[in-house]
Amino acid sequence: MKKLLYILLFSCSFTFAQADRVEPPFWYAGMHNPELQILFYGKNIAQYTTTVSNNVVIKNVVKTENPNYVFVTIDTKNVPASELTFSFKNKNKVAFTQKYSLKARKANSAQRASYDSSDMMYLIMPDRFANGNPANDSEKSTTEKVKRDNPNGRHGGDIEGIIKNLDYIKELGATAVWVTPLCEDNDARGSYHGYGQSDVYKIDPRYGTNEDYLRLSAEVKKKGMKLVLDYVTNHWGAEHWMYKDLPTYDWVHQFPGYSQSNYRMATQFDSNASAVDKRQCVDGWFVPSMPDLNQSNPLVLNYLTQNAIWWIEYAELDGFRVDTYSYNDKEGISKWTKAITDEYPYFNIAGEVWMNDQAQMAYWQKDSKIGAIQSYNSHLPTVMDFTGMDALAGAFNEDDAGWDKGMFRMYNNYVNDFLYPNVNNLLIFAENHDTGRFNEIYKNDFKKYQMAMALLATVRGIPQLYYGSEIGMAGDKGKGDGDIRHDFPGGWAGDANNAFTKAGRNAQQQQYFDFTSKLFTWRKNKEVIHTGKTTQYLPDNNVYVYFRHNDKETVMVAINNSAEAKTFKTARFTESIKTHKSGKDVLTGKTVDVSAEVTMEPKSVLVLELN
Repeated sequence: MKKLLYILLFSCSFTFAQADRVEPPFWYAGMHNPELQILFYGKNIAQYTTTVSNNVVIKNVVKTENPNYVFVTIDTKNVPASELTFSFKNKNKVAFTQKYSLKARKANSAQRASYDSSDMMYLIMPDRFANGNPANDSEKSTTEKVKRDNPNGRHGGDIEGIIKNLDYIKELGATAVWVTPLCEDNDARGSYHGYGQSDVYKIDPRYGTNEDYLRLSAEVKKKGMKLVLDYVTNHWGAEHWMYKDLPTYDWVHQFPGYSQSNYRMATQFDSNASAVDKRQCVDGWFVPSMPDLNQSNPLVLNYLTQNAIWWIEYAELDGFRVDTYSYNDKEGISKWTKAITDEYPYFNIAGEVWMNDQAQMAYWQKDSKIGAIQSYNSHLPTVMDFTGMDALAGAFNEDDAGWDKGMFRMYNNYVNDFLYPNVNNLLIFAENHDTGRFNEIYKNDFKKYQMAMALLATVRGIPQLYYGSEIGMAGDKGKGDGDIRHDFPGGWAGDANNAFTKAGRNAQQQQYFDFTSKLFTWRKNKEVIHTGKTTQYLPDNNVYVYFRHNDKETVMVAINNSAEAKTFKTARFTESIKTHKSGKDVLTGKTVDVSAEVTMEPKSVLVLELN
């Protein structure tokens, strides 16, 4: 009996408070910032004192109003890759221990290259791209099950589907792959988009495993491409394990409770803004199912920073795109961004700054002179060119330019390039997973698609293509997000049409694909497009001409957005054409005489390498 009682007491002492979660789950030796904040979570874990082995220094221990958390900060400077042991003691008696690994970094990890203006980025919504492993469609540990006939439900696309179609992506001329969030999103509805994450250290099992994601990263690199992670700093999902048991009341913004953002991001820098309006934008929740994270809380900020760095090291990532960047606490997100780029000086981060004014977007780019007026620097290398997207969405339906329509929309967008500290570090696009589909807006007018894509491929910045556009996929934003996020044909067994293969494409799909592939494959090795200077000329009769040039090459782009054929004299462009007499059209291979005049078909484009 005494023996049984001893066993029970011994067992209780070890199960009364255990680290049910440890985050980050492991770390790396030799980081630029040697301080590591480790979250230990378990029932009443804060009652214990904490020590660590290997003569590692504990810099700080934070216990909050929730006794189930303890945040332990250690100094890893000069600590080699090793196995540490944390001891949790009660009255100097060890209640339990926790192993913790410091792993060795890959060689030159800190110096990793990232995406830049030499790349074309292909944007994938994984649930809608390809179902490579039907066995994980309705994983038992997650709430929402596959229901492909529901436009807003889960359809079963996964990591394996992406891996199986990397050759297709590469053939398009893409050199970087941006995948919308893959971490677990356990919402009961709409979980397929991934932006309401419930565990930011775990790949959603309906997409695969953490190991599958590592395999995706490796396979992308084998194809000579780069992998970009879609990171969310502004919010989590309401099913996040930590939201169920908050470490601190102010881990998320509370009013108390829920209050929605007013979405007025200009209040972040409006010198006349009221405090209440600014707070409502920054602290208000994006939607009721997405608790708004408080980046001004140092514990939260450290957690988000370390999670981001952990994924870079763990998955050998090549860059980030950050969702709703300008909704974050702007001082907090600046610190988050700088901490990452301090660790990885060449790492690129594109922030979603969805504004309709270039000065306001430029405010958010690293070293902005506009931000400097308010002594602010976001340290964000790349912002997304939403004004360029807006111009592309209207210009090609306007046959007559007038004062500010048609190609003047594009010209005026680039007039304001002087506002940006680095115009080559703008992510440029015609659409993405949140906007109207380009081919829907223009009713699958192939000529308009040609003009828009040729422009994206030849102006400054980093072009991004949304999956399916290259085969003519459309979708009406007015019918809901599900309609702009259709399944890629051929991604599911039994699909009648397999657009991943030449044999499976119909005539329209092949026409779109061939054009897109030829254009962006050409762009891959064109330094003059990647980093050359731009000279643009005022559109005339809705014909827009601009040049990309450096000391070695000159590319002339002419877009006739008129419904009529146009002939224009080239003498006006002498400062750019110089002594060149002709150019080879990248799209047709034909030689075009530019010595006197050029004739263009209605709604057409020329991309000429001048000889």
